[in-house]
Amino acid sequence: MPYKNDEQHFIKEKIKDKPVNRKQLLQKGIATIGYAILFGFVSCLVFCALRPKIESWFAPKEDQWVGIPKDTFTDEQNPEGSLADDAQEDHEDVQKEPDKEDKKQKTVYITEKKEMTLDDYQVLQNQLYKIGNQVNKSIVTVTGIKEGVDIFDSPYEAPGQASGLIIGNNSKELLVLTEYQVIQDVKSIQVTFINNDTLDAALKKYDGNTGIAVLGVPVEKIAETTMNQIETAVLGNSLNLRQGKIVVALGSPLGTNYSILTGNITSVTNTITTEDRNYTVFTTNIVSNEKGNGVLINTNGEVIGLFLKSSNIQKEQNTLTAVSISELKDIIELLSNGLNVPYIGIKGSTVTDAISEEYDIPKGVYIKEAVVDAPAMTAGLQTGDVIVAIGKEEILSMDDYQRLLLKMKKGDEIKITANRQNAEGYKKFTCMVEVGVLR
Repeated sequence: MPYKNDEQHFIKEKIKDKPVNRKQLLQKGIATIGYAILFGFVSCLVFCALRPKIESWFAPKEDQWVGIPKDTFTDEQNPEGSLADDAQEDHEDVQKEPDKEDKKQKTVYITEKKEMTLDDYQVLQNQLYKIGNQVNKSIVTVTGIKEGVDIFDSPYEAPGQASGLIIGNNSKELLVLTEYQVIQDVKSIQVTFINNDTLDAALKKYDGNTGIAVLGVPVEKIAETTMNQIETAVLGNSLNLRQGKIVVALGSPLGTNYSILTGNITSVTNTITTEDRNYTVFTTNIVSNEKGNGVLINTNGEVIGLFLKSSNIQKEQNTLTAVSISELKDIIELLSNGLNVPYIGIKGSTVTDAISEEYDIPKGVYIKEAVVDAPAMTAGLQTGDVIVAIGKEEILSMDDYQRLLLKMKKGDEIKITANRQNAEGYKKFTCMVEVGVLR
């Protein structure tokens, strides 16, 4: 029997902490770190794979700007020149060449005259055709398919064709230069490359004045084999073109694509006046017809001119004429980047110092014709007016006028200062013209 004051303990237990298993803890830590690294690696792979798609959803990639360098005269004193200058340059190059190979080797001069044989001429032709075949990699066939109904009310499709020229790549589209009339009001547009691969294309922009247009072919749809066989054309400097220069016509000068015709430049002084622009037109001795279009290249394989079907550029004739590519580059650049060509609608010419002095006309741009219903006529400009300023910029020539107009955009209002003749002579006035687009 327990005592009264004794403490009763039924259960006496002392709880001790479990000893730490350092080896097991280390293993778990290493495993956790390994899983974290593996998860991070997999996440990185998934993110890299899906990043382009995610960016296309939330931040669509912008087209790269397609820039076309502008040209300048390199021989202002003698733009038409003679072939004697070229012959002298070639002669000097021949003399210098041995010195490059072996400075101790003496130059040998051939003084005996030798007539050119048919075999020599054939060698020359073979070289020209070799250049043409190389540039043909930049030529495409553009087909515009129209829908119609015949006399029996049966629907049909009528394809129209013209040649085109690959002029650039903005990372999303391959850009093709062609004529608008072949794709005007069509159901679909197709581009056929030199290897006969055919893809759908879309119109980016066109110029209602010259009739040229730029198409876009999605790069992602072009097969790698096709990309390896085509090339982007080189747009050369046509400001220094001379009479007598050998040229090659490509495209469809006679209506059949991938033709190659050779000849010479016969004149570089002709010009054509269009709305808001004046262009130099080269004439050749190469046969052509009204159905032909394409490009003119030099012996370096550079495009120096376009010959077009458009009635406002080239009239029906027997020999090929081409518009200077250098004077079209700013228009082509705008169209390639999906921009409109600004338009106010005058046909003008430069009032030179001589003309100003002889006829007592202010220097500037003389309006030979204010086109009916064009923005210029709507604003009050008339035939016979002389434009002397656009905004705060002085206008002394058509080059000044064209340069400033191309900086404008559709909808811009520009202040034009002009002189108009009355009984007391020329009087200055101003008007506001809203820039439009020629369709």
